[in-house]
Amino acid sequence: MSGIAGTPEPPYYAVIFTSERTPGDLGYGDMADEMVKLAAQQPGFLGVESAREGTGITVSYWETLEAIRQWKQNERHLMAQKEGQSVWYSRYKTRICLVERDYGFEA
Repeated sequence: MSGIAGTPEPPYYAVIFTSERTPGDLGYGDMADEMVKLAAQQPGFLGVESAREGTGITVSYWETLEAIRQWKQNERHLMAQKEGQSVWYSRYKTRICLVERDYGFEA
C-alpha cells in the first residue's frame, strides 16, 4: 500500500485512522494487507493511503457514508477491529470527513 490514491472529483468521504501500536508485529502486517485487499472489494471504495513512522495514519476514501457503514460492519473487518483493540493498538482514533475540495501537483 503505497502512493497517492486516485480519487474522483469531490465530494467524497475520507476515513482517517490514526493509531499507536503495541510492540511487535503479532500478525499485524498480514492482517493490514488483508484489510486493504478486502476494502478494495467493497462497493463505494475509492482508494487508500497509509504511512507509519511512530504514529500510523491510514486514510481510506469512500463514495458515501453508507459505504463506510457497510465496511465497518464487514464480518472480517469486525474481527480485525477486535484484534486491534486487544493486541495491536495502544490507542487509536477514527475521523470521518467530507472532502469538498482537493487539488495537487504531479511532475
